[in-house]
Amino acid sequence: MVHSEVIASLPIFQSGLRVDEIELLASRFYEETVLAGSVLFPQGARADKLYVVLSGRLAIRFKPYDGEVLTVSELTVGGVLGWSAALGRRTYTSSAVALEDSRLLSIRGQVLRRLCETHPKTGVVILERLAEVIADRLRSTHEHVVEMLRQGLTSEEV
Repeated sequence: MVHSEVIASLPIFQSGLRVDEIELLASRFYEETVLAGSVLFPQGARADKLYVVLSGRLAIRFKPYDGEVLTVSELTVGGVLGWSAALGRRTYTSSAVALEDSRLLSIRGQVLRRLCETHPKTGVVILERLAEVIADRLRSTHEHVVEMLRQGLTSEEV
């Protein structure tokens, strides 16, 4: 179990939740440590946990079927990863690798989905925050991919 102050300090949970809802979340999260260079989860692995970064730095990497591995995002304090698990997806669509020793909070996707069903008002706030995180990540990933393509085209012209 995690202290409710830790949950309340994270951007994803900073507004819209009452003290009792924060405590409800805290009772379902666990703290984990991942060492620099370790793979938290590989692309294609069974998606079972959602993570929030407490400290350290992680890279989200995607391997297209016909290409090289791409680092699509780097996450630091407050970053959310593994949201495939929260959405009920079978597998992670990307991998996560610790670039530094990192501390994370984790919650099983099934536990989070059950909490959203049994506490609908809390669930709505959590799902709205998760949607914001996903939208921000997709925006930044899109911009990153466009820039990589632009650089690739420029280097081929030389």
